[in-house]
Amino acid sequence: MLTHLAAALGVLGLLTVMPGPDMAVVTRRALMAGPADALRTVGGIATGLLVWGALTAAGLAAVLAASPAAYLAVRLLGAGYLVFLGAQALWQNRHAAATDTATARDTNTDTATRRPSVGNPWRTGLISNVLNPKIAVFYTGLLPTLAPPPLPTAWAMTLLVLLHAALTLVWLGAYVLLLSKAGPLLRTPRVHRALGRTTGVALVGFGLVVVATSH
Repeated sequence: MLTHLAAALGVLGLLTVMPGPDMAVVTRRALMAGPADALRTVGGIATGLLVWGALTAAGLAAVLAASPAAYLAVRLLGAGYLVFLGAQALWQNRHAAATDTATARDTNTDTATRRPSVGNPWRTGLISNVLNPKIAVFYTGLLPTLAPPPLPTAWAMTLLVLLHAALTLVWLGAYVLLLSKAGPLLRTPRVHRALGRTTGVALVGFGLVVVATSH
C-alpha cells in the first residue's frame, strides 16, 4: 500500500506543480489584490477539487467525461471564464498604467497600493476550477488507477482527492509566499505592469487552448 501511495503522491505532485490556469489565476490575484486575496483564491481552487471529488463519487463526473455535448459545454464555459479573467487583467493593467502616468509627478504611490476591486477571491478560484473539465477526465480516468489496492474504492478515491487538494494548497500557497517575498520588486510600476500583461495574456491563452483541445 505504501508503494502505491508513494507513486500516487508522485503523480499528483507532478500534476500539481505543472504551470497552468490555476497558477495564472493566482498570479493575477496576487498582482491585483495582494497575497492575502491570492491565498483565498488558492482556497477556492482547492475547494473546486473537493467539488470534483464529490461529483466523481456521485458518478456525475464520469457522465460529463463520457458525454461530448456536456464536456463541450463545460469546456466553453471554462474557456470563456479564463478569457474573461485575462481580458479583465489586461484592461485593469492598462488603466493602472494610465493612472501611473497621470500621477507620477505628484505622488510616490505605486500600483500595489491602488488595487482595483476584482471580486471575491475564493469564488474566483472555485469557479475557475469547477469549470475545468480536464479535472473530470483526470478524476474519472487516471485517478482510479492510482488508488491503493487494499483500500475500498470509495475510501481510496477520497484519500487521493484530499491529497490532491492538500498538495495544491501547499504548492500554490508557497508560490504566493514567494511572490510576497519578491514584493518590493513586483511593486515597482514597470515590473508590476509587465507581469500584469503577461498574466493577462497567459489567461487568455489558456482559455483558447481549452477551446482548441478535446478529451
